[in-house]
Amino acid sequence: MIFQWLRFALCAILMLVGLVAFFASAFGVNKFDFVMNRLHAAGIADTLGLICILLSLIIAPGTLSSTLKLVLVGLLMGIASPIGTHLLSRIEVATNDKLREHCKLEEDENGNI
Repeated sequence: MIFQWLRFALCAILMLVGLVAFFASAFGVNKFDFVMNRLHAAGIADTLGLICILLSLIIAPGTLSSTLKLVLVGLLMGIASPIGTHLLSRIEVATNDKLREHCKLEEDENGNI
């Protein structure tokens, strides 16, 4: 009985931390004007929020099949999210002419960013 209440409390705390991270990320995406800042705010939800919510869902039922499925979802999101964020930032670097006013860009010997 005590173990079930402890598991419930841990799941509830992790779920609340994940939800706070998602709300902070949504606020940051809507507040910031610069695309790179928005990407950073969205990355918070991908990392902290997703990890906390997935851990909460893994702990809640405690079955092996659901745990393996949720771990697979976490791995796929862990692979796909940084790739998508990197592609979006490269598009911003390639298309925004005023980017040098906002941040320092490193160039190679050919002048490419």
